[in-house]
Amino acid sequence: MKKMPTHCPSCSEQLTVRRLKCAVCETEVEGVYPLPLISGLSNEEQMFVLSFIKASGSLKEMAAIMNVSYPTVRNKLNEIIRKIEETERCQGEPNE
Repeated sequence: MKKMPTHCPSCSEQLTVRRLKCAVCETEVEGVYPLPLISGLSNEEQMFVLSFIKASGSLKEMAAIMNVSYPTVRNKLNEIIRKIEETERCQGEPNE
């Protein structure tokens, strides 16, 4: 599956959503909406976050699922947290 682009291919600035359309009734909503914060993460990072939620936030369980050490999982989570915090700083405030 293709990942939705989050940055402009010409200037690298972050993209925003301008129009949403219902696939069933074709209702359209227009405006300027920021992309969800998680969309800025790689597919691998997004899958990690989803697995972490399913594991109820247990790093120990994540280590077992991923077949890696607890410190490896902790480091991966720290990388994702750093990336999210950096994105929040660039945007000026957290996404809702």
